[in-house]
Amino acid sequence: MTERDGQPIDPGEARLLLHALVDGELDAASASALERRLATDPPLAAERARIVALRSAMRQLPRPEPSAELRKRVIAIGADASARPARRFDWRALAATALIASLLAGGGTYWGVSRVAPEDMAGDIASSHRRALIAPTPVDMASSDRHQVKPWLDAKIGLSPPADDFARDGFPLVGARIDVIGNHVAPTLVYRHNEHLISVVALPRAVSSQPPAGPSGSSARGFSLVTWEDRAFTYWAISDLERAELDAFVRLFQARAAEKG
Repeated sequence: MTERDGQPIDPGEARLLLHALVDGELDAASASALERRLATDPPLAAERARIVALRSAMRQLPRPEPSAELRKRVIAIGADASARPARRFDWRALAATALIASLLAGGGTYWGVSRVAPEDMAGDIASSHRRALIAPTPVDMASSDRHQVKPWLDAKIGLSPPADDFARDGFPLVGARIDVIGNHVAPTLVYRHNEHLISVVALPRAVSSQPPAGPSGSSARGFSLVTWEDRAFTYWAISDLERAELDAFVRLFQARAAEKG
């Protein structure tokens, strides 16, 4: 089997490794090698994003509640099977026992393992930005034209924030990529200021009657981080720029959005 950086090139085997990575089943060395490959392999990175998005969507499905009639039928099957002579193996007894246990327990096992643990959003954003800095290219789609960037994001994940170019103000749009932040697939816009990159991650804003929050700043793993909201998205801008320069970029971004209403 041909390998790259210790990882199989065969697409089928690579996808299996992706599932193991998402499940946290890879050892540290294998996980690190696969992360390095993801940083240089946009199609494979997009496949991971799809896997995570699918699992996230499944976790948000409403919990099925068995009807009283179904419970009665299952219990009846189990009782009938249990009354049969012990010398005969009946697969229905085994199936009924398992089904009864799962139904009467309310599906606790399945829904227990599918709960999403709280994620360190700032840490995930910083990790994604750092991977972009060491990758051959920081974007999956390179363009300064929002009429190309937004349709590309819509086609890939059905989600696209404003993607304006601020080249005249010293912050040209480089393009976009797809990140996985807190188990959510996130569109990320990439800007440049001199030799520095700015990643702008956007996720749909939680429905709220409260007005959008203004910018607030912090740091994450050595990077400056500013977060703010508009009526559609929550944004995180992260960079190794000086904080004052990152704040200036955020003001530009907000002002353009305000102009569009």
